Amino acid sequence: MKNMVLITSLGLAIAAGGAVASNGKMGGKHHRPHHSFEELDANGDGKLMQEELATHMQARFEGADADGDGALSQDELLARVTERMTRRAEKYVAHMIERHDADNDGALSMAELKSRNKGDMFARMDADEDGVVTREEFEARRSGHKSHRHGGHGHKHDNREQAD
Repeated sequence: MKNMVLITSLGLAIAAGGAVASNGKMGGKHHRPHHSFEELDANGDGKLMQEELATHMQARFEGADADGDGALSQDELLARVTERMTRRAEKYVAHMIERHDADNDGALSMAELKSRNKGDMFARMDADEDGVVTREEFEARRSGHKSHRHGGHGHKHDNREQAD
């Protein structure tokens, strides 16, 4: 029984690492599975059985257990989470370059980044359109609240603007 609790807890820790990697943040509300149905459906019958999920979880656990001692240390969990976050960051960076690299030199210049924005981010933050952004407007935009611009029909928060 004690081993089952330990295995379940460690499995949840691995899953949490996957959540961090898929969301890029801890505690994200919109966890997306990072395994396809086909990956989980080991026997290919179009149905997921509890045994298939348990087998998949065991394989993930063993993949994270670098020293093979049957337990996941903090270092092993950190390595697993870091690996997943790195893969996600690499995909994001490649997408940014693909999207913004106008001269196709494989790098982003300030001019290329500015040409995309054109002051739109400032305009989105300046909810009352007075030409200045107050702390309240900044925080409202940062937290994803709709602005009061144009009669309360503000734009929803776009996570890309923080990173772009």
